[in-house]
Amino acid sequence: MQAAATKKMTNLETIKGAIAAKMDSAAFSSWIVPLNFEIENDILVLTAQNQFSADFISGVHGATLNAVAAEFGLAVRIAVRGASVAAPVANDNAVQTFTPTPAVRDAMADFDEFISSDENAFVLSACKKLAAGHVPFSPLFIYGPAGCGKSLLVRCINSAATGRTIMMTGGQFVSDFTRALHDHTIFAFKDYCRNCDTFILDDVAALGGKRATCEEFIQLISDLRNAGKNVVLTANTTPNNLTGFDRRAQSVMASGLVADVTAPNANVRRVMLMRAGVTSDVATELASRTAADGHLVSGIATKVKTYAELMGTTVDMTVASRLLADTLQRAKTPIAMVRNMCEKLGVSYDAVCGRGRARALVIARQTMMAVLKGATNLSLAEIGGYVGGRDHATVVYAIAQIEKQKQGDLVLAAQINQMISEYK
Repeated sequence: MQAAATKKMTNLETIKGAIAAKMDSAAFSSWIVPLNFEIENDILVLTAQNQFSADFISGVHGATLNAVAAEFGLAVRIAVRGASVAAPVANDNAVQTFTPTPAVRDAMADFDEFISSDENAFVLSACKKLAAGHVPFSPLFIYGPAGCGKSLLVRCINSAATGRTIMMTGGQFVSDFTRALHDHTIFAFKDYCRNCDTFILDDVAALGGKRATCEEFIQLISDLRNAGKNVVLTANTTPNNLTGFDRRAQSVMASGLVADVTAPNANVRRVMLMRAGVTSDVATELASRTAADGHLVSGIATKVKTYAELMGTTVDMTVASRLLADTLQRAKTPIAMVRNMCEKLGVSYDAVCGRGRARALVIARQTMMAVLKGATNLSLAEIGGYVGGRDHATVVYAIAQIEKQKQGDLVLAAQINQMISEYK
């Protein structure tokens, strides 16, 4: 009797090993290890914690399980705990429940709220396509600087997407995962995250450096993608430039469609202000004097609109300048100047701070250094720090090169003088 039991156990371990050999190790650990294994009348009975897990395993890993079982002359049946006589296993999930952190406030929005420019037409189209149904480019990874509209776009997807949508911030995912581990509800957490048609994570960078959380998240992406579900991620930079993630994680996040969102240009900022009730002439002037940051523009619009409502008056530029003196002054910080010059010169901030040596990019960097030298009291080392961490010698060389070019290029000279005057 004991010998028979030992042989049966050996067979089960052999079967588990054969399954593990045909699956990704993370998927095997997440979905197969928690199952209870039994052989009953030439049937391999795999008992899951709940119906969702059973359905997911059957749909995503069913073919692999059937193929392995057939090698041992067995059929496969996936059962649900409580609905079969299968023996219980450790960490019983039959009564596990998971309550997520309350949904993001103001998590709904309409695509019409996103004021697009030519530069952002592609990412906007991708978001609309994904919201309309399942797409072949999951995950959709949206990146761009703070205030460019990433969070607004995913809120639009959350509102327009078909089927069940789950939307979290990176901080929420970390918090909920940690709480699930502490409360021994990790399987319920896994089920919750996978029981959707579209999964959205805003600010994936919050997971950086948290190894266990990253591993769970990357497995989640893989499982959802294998099940034909949509995944949307946002960050301030590209997957390959995210810190605290290994190469596999970066590769998985970049395996779909990576699309950038550019900061709002002057026209977009003007439209944002006008939509908030700012008069056209004031909106035009404020847009030209405001950094390319959607959060800042929204704050300005709110302040102007509130003042007009409370005081019962129209806000002209004289009133706006006084009302927004602190805000407009803050918009002229060195980093704001650099970002604004990126817009004027037609280059991306990431490219300027990078190591690219294309001629147009080099000239743009040198121009920015010359403008900062003329418009601020920054040291040369400080100027280099704001333009991608260049050293003192690089800044000296750059300014000298621009001075030479200005002598033979009156257009460049006028452009630099105008920016210096604007930023002083």
